[in-house]
Formats: sequence, structure tokens, C-alpha cells
Amino acid sequence: MFATEVFTPLPRSDQRVKGLTYLRGLLLDGRRKSMQPMAERLGVDHQGLQQFVTSSTWDFRAVRQRLAVRAVEVIIPRAWVIDDTGFPKDGSASPCVARQYCGTLGKVGNCQIGVSVHAVTDTLSCPLNWRLYLPASWDAGQAADPHSAERVGLRRARCVIPDSERHRPKWQMAVEMLDELAGWGLAPPVVVADAGYGDNAHLRTALEMRGLAYVVQVKGAVTAHGVCAQPETITYSGLGPHPQPRYRSKPVSLREHVLAAGRAAAVTLTWRAGSKGSLTSQFVIVAVRVASRRPRLADDGSLPVSQVIAQWPDGAVEPVKYWLSNLPADTPAAQLVTLVKIRWRIEHDYRELKTGLGLDHFEGRSWTGWHRHVTLVSAAHLFCTELRLSSPKAVGAA
Repeated sequence: MFATEVFTPLPRSDQRVKGLTYLRGLLLDGRRKSMQPMAERLGVDHQGLQQFVTSSTWDFRAVRQRLAVRAVEVIIPRAWVIDDTGFPKDGSASPCVARQYCGTLGKVGNCQIGVSVHAVTDTLSCPLNWRLYLPASWDAGQAADPHSAERVGLRRARCVIPDSERHRPKWQMAVEMLDELAGWGLAPPVVVADAGYGDNAHLRTALEMRGLAYVVQVKGAVTAHGVCAQPETITYSGLGPHPQPRYRSKPVSLREHVLAAGRAAAVTLTWRAGSKGSLTSQFVIVAVRVASRRPRLADDGSLPVSQVIAQWPDGAVEPVKYWLSNLPADTPAAQLVTLVKIRWRIEHDYRELKTGLGLDHFEGRSWTGWHRHVTLVSAAHLFCTELRLSSPKAVGAA
């Protein structure tokens, strides 16, 4: 039984029963999946569900590990996608709520932000890990004065936010999740991310340091040397340290590299079948050596070779989107384009997680409660995914 397997890490039988009950509540029809409406539909005590999520002793990480291992085995992902989503909120009592950009709203608004890692194929996906983004306004160490720091401390205490949780960029939280998943024995076939993550050189370096392949969206302004450029060593003058090999030419933007290759280099590629036919566009793929402030150089001082994938549709005067990949140079173009476009599945499944399974319906005010809720929603989503796989008709509609 699905619930028996997933909730095995819960130490007490009553907790496992509550876990199954909460899971049933998420899966039942109903507009709201917050605790009181679910309890009414289930015919159970609302206080019992609330206690299970907010103040019980079970460790959501153990359940999340169980889910992640099972999801990877079930889905057999083509990639892992790093992403985030907004949870609009009224008031200021929810943990980590702040005025910040919310993709769900499409503007700056009062919200929480959840950062996530998903296993994904062209037809399926499932969350593997979550973090609740902690804005600087929730970190006493970032406060302007002692009085402000005290107020932040009181807010944190009300939400029971661990002292170890501090403000840090979302890309760093994503790397922490990848490291945690690696500790569970899981590794991505390739990491995919939009420009909010991929444009950050720190993220790309962190992935390279861990030996992880990636295909990430970037801006055309990222600079790079041509693939044929070579580092040079100037003659030693006899004074000071011996000069190290370095590139003497000035790097130019990815946009300039692709424009230099020209429209004639574009190839027509299809990445999947849509509801109105095959999704097709034109792409230019160019090998470059990406410049950065602290590059990881080979022994001879050379930069690694990356592939630029630029989408240049018919009728466009120049490319409209850019991606960088550190996959091998002989990776087929069709495979690269499938990977750059595979993020669509996450947006599709975020809608199901929110509208169908109540991802953004949690009304609790504790840090642990939020993490438990999104873990249980992930369990409900994996259950639905397994049902689709067991039904050819459902899979065809996915």
C-alpha cells in the first residue's frame, strides 16, 4: 500500500494513521485543502490534523527521502529541474512572508517563496525536495539595528524557525537540496533551470564542482571566448611571480557569438507534441568558452567548452532565448533542445499541486508545519502520478 510505504519512517502508529488521513484529505474533492475544510470532509477532528502537522514529533525529512527515492524509481527522470513558486498571503504572520516578486502573481506582492527540485520527463514530474525561502527581513543578522533585530527574533520565535536558518540566495538553497538528495543516494541525469538560476555563475560553478551536467537558461549578455581561443603566457621578465597562462582576447556576449554564426547556422528542431501539433522552432548551437570572475581552468589554463543553445524563430531579427550546457560536445542537438524545453512540465504540475492538491492552501504559522504540508502534498502528487502510470488512458492525457 502506498501510504504504508511512505509513512514507514513515522515512529508511532497514530502518526501513520494521521498521515494517511491527511493524504486522503488532499486527494478528496473540495475547493480548499486547508485543515478545517479537509477535517469536515473527512469527518475527523480538526485539532488532531492540526496537531499532526504543526506540533507532532515526526521528521518530514525522513518521509521526504522515502518519497524522493520512490519518485526517481517510478518516473525514471530525464532531468531534475530547479524552480520556485510563490504562495500569496494576507498579513504578516506566516513564516517567511514578505513583499517580494511572486511569479504566481506576476508582480511584487505579499507572499512566501518555495524553492524546489523536481524529477521530470516529457510527460511526468514529481517534487523531490523543498525549501522555504527566508528573506533578509526574517534574518536578525541582516537587521539595521538592535531594536529591529529583536523584532525579527520575536517573529522567528512565533513561527519556530530554527536558529540555523538564515537568509541566503535561492541558488544556494537549490545546491543544498541537491547535496541532500546526493546524501540519499540520488543523482540527477542533468540539472535544468530557468534564467533566474542559470544566469548565476555561482550556481553553474557549484554544479561543475559536483560533477553535475546541466542545461540552464541564461541571458544573451553572458560573455564567452570563442571555442578556438587559447590562453597565452607572456615571457617572464625576471621580476615577481611567474606569469600564468590567461586569455588575452576580450570575451564577447553570447548574443554576439550567435549572431556571428548567423541565421544560416539555424536548424529546425521539434521538442514535443503539443495539443495543436508538434512544437517546433529554429535553433543555433555554438561552442564557446564561458568567461567568469573565478573560472575553473584546466592545467593548461584553458576554460572548459560549453554549448550555447539559442532559439532563433523564423521572422525574428535575432535569437529570443539562450541556454548554456556543459554536456559533451557530441550531445545530439535534438536532445539539447528537448532538455531546454522540459521545464514546461513543472509549470503544468505546479497547477495541479496548487489547484488540485492544496499546495498553497496551508494556513499554519510554523516553519515545520509548512515543510510538513508540502511534503504531504508531494506524497499526494506522487500517488496521482503512479495512478497515471498504471492507466494507459491517464498517461496519454498527461
